Amino acid sequence: MVEWVYRRAVQSDLFEKVIVATDDTRILQVVSDFGGEAELTPTDLPSGTDRVAFIARKTDADIYVNLQGDEPLISPDLLGMVCTPYSDPEVVMTTAIKRIASLKELTDPNLVRVVIDKRGDALYFTRAAIPYYRDEPDHQKWINQHAYFKHIGIYTYRRDFLLLLSGLPQGNLEGVEKLEQLRVLENGYRIRTVITEYDSISVDTPEDLLYVENFIKLNKLKVNGI
Repeated sequence: MVEWVYRRAVQSDLFEKVIVATDDTRILQVVSDFGGEAELTPTDLPSGTDRVAFIARKTDADIYVNLQGDEPLISPDLLGMVCTPYSDPEVVMTTAIKRIASLKELTDPNLVRVVIDKRGDALYFTRAAIPYYRDEPDHQKWINQHAYFKHIGIYTYRRDFLLLLSGLPQGNLEGVEKLEQLRVLENGYRIRTVITEYDSISVDTPEDLLYVENFIKLNKLKVNGI
């Protein structure tokens, strides 16, 4: 799975370098075996953001992209899209979201929902279905009457902000929801979202893995080298 993610990332011509940041020597070996670049990070880092920041302290770049290793169907085009908001000098961090189209997605606790303001900045991330339609008990009508969005687990940061973020303590909301991006919002910073039609499946369960494997077979998907 990590090889699929890596090879999809290198298909984008946007990046100068793609590095797998891991605290597991087994993953380090796997990446080395298929010819990728990986670096070992400390085992006590609490999140992917902290692992990317560890790499950022040793490298020099303007923008860093944090791509989760469990998203084998991530689109190389999407990786470019989430970097476009940096034409606005006020943007320090971005992420991707996609409109929810089904009741299953709206109610699945493994999917993270997000609400945004008129500018596209995230107001909150949660595993709950928000906003809550107080006067409408039919959840299907919620989707028809309002644009609900799910979060796609990819982040980008300006270097200075990434290093600042990794030094901030974990907040109460982050601890409760187990969503590292809430650390940003709790400390008063903004995350600019990019709405996309590209979808990505985070492999969180054995059922997710089986679904992705079947999806790849049915659609005859390939990446370079696989």
